[in-house]
Amino acid sequence: MSKATIKTDVALVGAGIMSATLGALIKQLQPDWTISLFERLDAAAAESSDPWNNAGTGHSALCELNYTPQTADGDVNIDKAISINEQFQVSRQFWAHAVDQGILGSPSEFINPIPHVAFTHGDAGVEYLRKRYDKLSRETLFEGIEFIDDPTEFTNRLPLMSAGRDFSDPVALNWFTQGTDVDFGALTQQLLNFVGQGGDIFYGHSVTNLSKQSDGSWIVKVKNRRTGEKLKVHAKFVFVGAGGGALNLLQRSGIKEAKGFGGFPVSGEFFRCTNPDLIDEHHAKVYGQAAVGAPPMSVPHLDTRVINHKPGLLFGPYAGWSPKFLKSGKVTDLPASIKPGNLLPMVSIAPKEFGLLKYLISELAATRADRVNTLSEFVPRADGADWEIITAGQRVQVIRKTGVGGTLEFGTAVVAAADGTIAGLLGASPGASTAVPAMLSVLEKCFPAQYGGWSSKLSTMIPSFGQKLSGNRDLYRQVWDWTNASLQLTEDNVAPATSETLAPASAG
Repeated sequence: MSKATIKTDVALVGAGIMSATLGALIKQLQPDWTISLFERLDAAAAESSDPWNNAGTGHSALCELNYTPQTADGDVNIDKAISINEQFQVSRQFWAHAVDQGILGSPSEFINPIPHVAFTHGDAGVEYLRKRYDKLSRETLFEGIEFIDDPTEFTNRLPLMSAGRDFSDPVALNWFTQGTDVDFGALTQQLLNFVGQGGDIFYGHSVTNLSKQSDGSWIVKVKNRRTGEKLKVHAKFVFVGAGGGALNLLQRSGIKEAKGFGGFPVSGEFFRCTNPDLIDEHHAKVYGQAAVGAPPMSVPHLDTRVINHKPGLLFGPYAGWSPKFLKSGKVTDLPASIKPGNLLPMVSIAPKEFGLLKYLISELAATRADRVNTLSEFVPRADGADWEIITAGQRVQVIRKTGVGGTLEFGTAVVAAADGTIAGLLGASPGASTAVPAMLSVLEKCFPAQYGGWSSKLSTMIPSFGQKLSGNRDLYRQVWDWTNASLQLTEDNVAPATSETLAPASAG
């Protein structure tokens, strides 16, 4: 069995949207750096970034009601929605710039215009959406949002959801016409095509260990899963973007910043529509309200997808449970992740998250008929024969040490060593809106000496860099028009500006 040695400036672990985004950023900011990527599976984006394994909303907070919670006094808090949407605007700009520069190809391969819709029923639900609309409609990032409670208009816009519906139960929608569907699998592949120019991408290669050297560099041990060949990779910087596999590798690295973190895996399944007539009848991403105790990733939605230029329709998710940390993982993943440093935080979660455990038990006990009944809230005349079950993969929720116990988190967490030589991403998200902002955070944390010097290039890629679009209506409209045109999201695809012409206005 041979053992080769590789030297690289940057080692990326995992071929999902996060590693692809970070690699594409570094390649533009520091083209003289060498990049090597290692993926245990035989293709890019084969786990959470696969288009059938996520909803493709971009998590822009246009329709996801968990970002606009109702407060105890009946008000609606929109702070998180603004923050999440702000992140998505950063990603849109980076993608538009990449299209302008030829880094990405035809936008319709990875992003398409799809209305984003929030849906409730019942008097309380209607009143909640009315309050949500009243607040969001005043915000720059949500210009154009509509409130609809008229059954006739509801029927015109959502015929599949209207057929057979009893409108004596009032309904309401918050409708945003200019939403998008993002195929993160296709986006990841295109970004990696760019990263791979002059770099090394190794599919079918598992990272087995990470060890810090006295000079601050890392030895990354890699094994070819087909031949058994072992590689010894010397890297100045390591990013672990391995989805559910990230926790284990960060633990193996020995960095103190990873101690105390644990993970709680939740699996997901969807109904995928097999009836072309039903698929053609629905053209929107419609999100409802989550069940009591359900994690944010389990918000029910009837979801139009565009994959390889072909429309599809999903409903779900239906939560399940497995001790695996990856769809292609092992049943020993969860027990192997338990260490002395995270044992108490993990044990302390159960009594705090009784609602979540109750929800998971009820989901595991649900029959196919129960699942069709849940679907009928969105599609009143749902016939189970028109839908097939697909497994959407594993999401590992972060357990963070807090005092002697722990807290279960449903977002993503960037874990970086103090010296900036290694970083990783933990959490349930497949990337979505957080991909570019999260990777900018990695660059800022890990390369403080270079980050200031990169600001000019970053302002070219992301004209709002260093600013909040929510506080600058004029810049927002310029950026919105440019990204819509470059990403071909409107009928008029002649860009009124480019990232280069917008950048000086936002450079600080």
